[in-house]
Amino acid sequence: MSTTTLNATFLALSDPTRRAMVSRLATGPATVNELAGPFEITLQAVSKHLKVLESAGIVTRERSAQLRPARLAGSALEEASRWLVDYREFFTESFERLDEPLIDQSIRSTDGRRNS
Repeated sequence: MSTTTLNATFLALSDPTRRAMVSRLATGPATVNELAGPFEITLQAVSKHLKVLESAGIVTRERSAQLRPARLAGSALEEASRWLVDYREFFTESFERLDEPLIDQSIRSTDGRRNS
């Protein structure tokens, strides 16, 4: 995945409204009106959010009569997910190193109580 594409994906997902739209679209295609339902924003604002998602390759829109339903395009999300998985081992090891002193302290604390 190119840096530009990855940046566009994470930028698009950085907004909570767009993340909510992605969650909604995971259940199936939706129109601007359907996506606007849970938000107190204008249809124009919903369209702008969709354009950001489209430009990142997360959403596609098609024309069906008068409607332009949006649907998820999984490739951008899949590539971002692969990028994150590459760092999973690093984060797991980092958290395990942070846990070690706490576990040691807990064991000493428990041993101290048993010996008393």
